[in-house]
Amino acid sequence: MKDAVDRTIGVVDDQGFVVAASELAMIGSRLDDFHAYDLEQSSGSSVSTENRSYCALFTENGKLDYAAFVEGADAVSRTVCAVAAVAFNEAKNNFEEKHNKAAFIKNIISDNILPGDVYVRAKELHFVTDEPRIVLLVRQMDNADVSAVEVISRLFSDKQKDFVLNINETDVVVVKALQSPDNQEEVRKAALSIENILREELGIRCVIGVSTNARHLRELADRYKEAQVAIDVGRIFESDKTIIHYENLGLGRIIYQLPTTLCEMFLNEVFKKNPIETLDEDTLETINRFFENNLNVSETSRKLYVHRNTLVYRLEKIKKITGLDLREFDHAIVFKVAMMVKMYLDSLNNYRY
Repeated sequence: MKDAVDRTIGVVDDQGFVVAASELAMIGSRLDDFHAYDLEQSSGSSVSTENRSYCALFTENGKLDYAAFVEGADAVSRTVCAVAAVAFNEAKNNFEEKHNKAAFIKNIISDNILPGDVYVRAKELHFVTDEPRIVLLVRQMDNADVSAVEVISRLFSDKQKDFVLNINETDVVVVKALQSPDNQEEVRKAALSIENILREELGIRCVIGVSTNARHLRELADRYKEAQVAIDVGRIFESDKTIIHYENLGLGRIIYQLPTTLCEMFLNEVFKKNPIETLDEDTLETINRFFENNLNVSETSRKLYVHRNTLVYRLEKIKKITGLDLREFDHAIVFKVAMMVKMYLDSLNNYRY
């Protein structure tokens, strides 16, 4: 740049100290006309003082990191400064990506790196490849805050092992190293800490999807997908929960992967006599309580505050409408699956409209 531009050009940090310059004598000095606030408010445009033009270099979180400067406040200086800022920013990003473990992890979970290259990059970064890790996907609900990444990062002090990554406006991923492969209590505490700190400091409600353990770096992309599925399936079948483990999804995970046409065929076959919509809310509540109490008539009637004979009458009524006797285990299983399939189809319709 020094050979191409007929004026002094360089870079200052967020305090105004010169870290690089075409005039070597300037390195280490502080530029008195540098004002960080003006650059933070510039939205990427150049800012001119009496003697120089400045252009900000921002971090991923939108914070002022460095600034390019060029001697002069005329139009040419401002243009040169803007072009230099683009070049410096690109060089800075390339360097950070090459030497940044967090960027490496983000590339893995995003499938932006070939499996064979994982080993090469891990070796370059001195990364332990076979350490047990867990992926937690934190999705902010209702309203989102860009500072959520910083707030969550404070919970994880070991920046060489635990990584907090911004994915989009609502999603933050935490890749956490585990002390032992089967330490579920450690995972539970981490998820609860994230949920609590977002609620207390930012007033944000979140849902957290928890993957199964990754025993190798190359498995992180699949574990990230598991955390996504945990949130999507939990939204349908476990909407009352805020921390959802992929390995606990059970039947819901299977139903979520079925084609809708197959689900509709199944419902039509199960409810040949009458559609499931024939059952009113009170009847569905009775059925849910019956399942919650393991098909125990006496316990269910006690929980519903009704006489045992009243519950038996209701179950006979359900049998008459649907053809399924919920007191028989096989019939109960079919009905339970059918109810979950109906919930899945309803969620798709609600999502579309």
